[in-house]
Order: sequence, then structure tokens, then C-alpha cells
Amino acid sequence: MASVVSPLEAEALEFIRALIRIDSVNTGEAATIGDGETRAALFVKERLEEVGYETVLVEPRPGRASLIARLAGADPDAGALVAHAHLDVVPVEAENWSYPPFGAEIHDGMLYGRGAVDMKDFAGMLLAIARAFRSEGVVPRRDLIFAFFADEEAGGVWGARWIVENRPELFAGATEALSEVGGFSLPLPDDRRAYLVATAEKGVTWATLTARGHAAHGSLPTADNAVVRVAQAVAAVGAHRFPVVRTATLERFLDLYARAGGDVDDLGFAASLLDAGTRTTASPTVLQAGGKTNVIPSSASARLDIRVLPGQDDALRAQLAELVGPDIEIAWGREVRAIESPVDARLVGILQGAVSAEDPGGTVVPYLLPASTDNKHLARLGIRGYGFVPLRVPADFDVFGQFHTADEHVPVDALHFGTRVTARILRDA
Repeated sequence: MASVVSPLEAEALEFIRALIRIDSVNTGEAATIGDGETRAALFVKERLEEVGYETVLVEPRPGRASLIARLAGADPDAGALVAHAHLDVVPVEAENWSYPPFGAEIHDGMLYGRGAVDMKDFAGMLLAIARAFRSEGVVPRRDLIFAFFADEEAGGVWGARWIVENRPELFAGATEALSEVGGFSLPLPDDRRAYLVATAEKGVTWATLTARGHAAHGSLPTADNAVVRVAQAVAAVGAHRFPVVRTATLERFLDLYARAGGDVDDLGFAASLLDAGTRTTASPTVLQAGGKTNVIPSSASARLDIRVLPGQDDALRAQLAELVGPDIEIAWGREVRAIESPVDARLVGILQGAVSAEDPGGTVVPYLLPASTDNKHLARLGIRGYGFVPLRVPADFDVFGQFHTADEHVPVDALHFGTRVTARILRDA
């Protein structure tokens, strides 16, 4: 590891802190969202244009801006790489924080603030690297498209999704993308580390279960009480474990992790994250029934948040119907398909080479992210997405556990490491 902080690392940290200090909270409700995303995008725009970039500011609604810039590579026939980060963050409850959530304060070698991990860290890294490449005349192997998106935390409606649907030419020639959630280290024996790369993401499906019966007075119990029947269906869903599916990503994870000396039965805090990537999950989240205590309602419903493995959409529908029984109606709502990128792509080898240069014992291991990123939107343009924000952290530091939590923080030296590794990736990719 480097012992002296380079100008690139210092500038990346400076930009990360500056971006954290811009309150760009995305509540998901238009009436309560300010102009923070646009202010952050303008910050990026000004600093890129200082070194000669031509930028495109896309603002489909006031305050909801994204920023795109492109750097030409040496090989015009190589597909462009989209390196992207989102500029919005989730809300905070400041009273639960030890330090100001938008203060970007450093204490005991840790940077605190909303976005320190999710994901103004990568935005600051990309901004500093883009400037350095332009200022120093670095010509990467392939075109680089630097994208800083709004609205990722609410599904990308006014960010990546809007741009894909309305300005797809901004990604002309792009074949791959690099962003969250991955790159953080997990401990291996002999003080070595595995670095996860998200080569796949679960799909998102919403479903509503409805039971119907006869309305009646509460003093006259009915055999077809809709509340009871939907409660039974919810209990069945809650207790059910969908079967493990050995996707290509899971197979590669098991192979590489074992070869690196890792024990899948001793994953510690990462166990739940990785287990969620082995099977489809269904979580009951909303119950709706009657409005009066003395009235048995004629219907009752429950909403489910379902995260689906790649290629399992049809199996999910059949399994859920069998699970809740024929008397429960199932209405399918929002559906965002899972994505899965090749685990043996050249880019994955580039990630490994960049990590090895900074951490010789490090092993890059594919995994399946149980959540969603803006890579899903780019996938609609045929762009294969990978989640990799490199962070070398202590063995007991749970990076994924920092997402959306109070006191979100990250080691400063992990940010320096990430800047160095990401610069290597973008130069060579």
C-alpha cells in the first residue's frame, strides 16, 4: 500500500467531502426534494470543464440533474465503458448520528457522512480521475463515459432511467458499465482479502395477495373471513424458503472463494448478503383490510416485495401460486428483470489486475447483488453492468452494513486505495 498520499488521492478525498456537504437527499416524494442533485451535478460540471471536458447536463425536472462527459480512448473499435455514480442519498435522522451527516468530518481515520459509501465516495473518485486523465494527457484503452446520475435511490425515474429512455445517444457505443455495489474486501486466511464484484443483480417484482369473503358483523364469525385467509397466506410466504439456484455467478463465487482459501460457512457479517443471492426472496410489507373493529371485511390484501434470481421469473409465479393456494388472488405489479453479466469477461480480469497491483494477495470474486443499481437501466441498452467500488477495509469492517444507516462512514485509507485501483481499471479497461 502507498505510504504517501498522492495528489490524485488527495483531490479525490477533497471532492468526496465536498459532495457529502451538498445535501442531496432523495425522499422519493417530489414535494420534499430540493435542488441538491442539481447543485451536486453543477459541482461536477464546473470541475470537469475546468480541465477541458465537454459536458451534458440533463435536468428533466428542476433540481433533478445528471451530468455526462466522455473521454476518447485509444481504440475506437473497443466498446465504451460507462463509469457511473449517483449523486442522491437517502434521508437522515440527524439525532441518531454522532457527527453531522453532511459535515464530512474525519475522526480517527474515518470519514463520516451520508454518501460516504453510498455513493459519493465513488463519485469523488471518478471526478478526480477524470480530471487527472485529461490534465495529464492519459489516453485510456477505450472511450470512458463518466456519468453522475440523479434519483438512483428512488428507482432512477428522473436519472438513469429517464436518460436511457430519452437520451440514449449519450451512451452510444457503450458495452459495459462499472458502478456499485461491490469492490469492498472480505477477509481470507493469512491476512489476504477477497474483493466482491457484482456480476448479477436480482430482479424486483411486486405482488398483491387478495382474499375475498363475505362481509359480516364482528359478532358473527364467518368461515371465509378474508383477514384470516390473507394472514394465513402471508404466514406461509414468510415461512417459505425458495430453493437455492446455482447461477453462473454463484458457481464462480463458490469456485474462486474456495480456491482462495475462503470458507463459505464462516462468512461472518457477509453471510446474509451472499445467502440472499442464492435464492429468490419474498417479503410481506403491507397489509390492508377492514376499517371498523366490529365489521368483518369482504376482502383483505397483502403486498409483497419479491427479489428474483436471473431466469427464475416463471418459476417464481408457479411457486407463489402453489404456496398461497387457489383461493388467494395474485395481482402482479412492478417488474424489473434481473441482470447477469459474464463472469469471465475481460473487464473482470482487469479488475483482478488492478487489485493485485495494490494488494498482491487480493482475489476478485463474483457475487450476485440482492438489490438494484442503475446498471439495470443501462442494461436496456445492451450495456453489461458490474458493481465494483474498490475499498480495502479492516477484516471486521462491514461496508454493506454502512448503506442507509446512521453514522455512515468509511476508512480514509480505503478511499485512497479505491482511487488508485479505479484509476488503473479505467486506464486499462
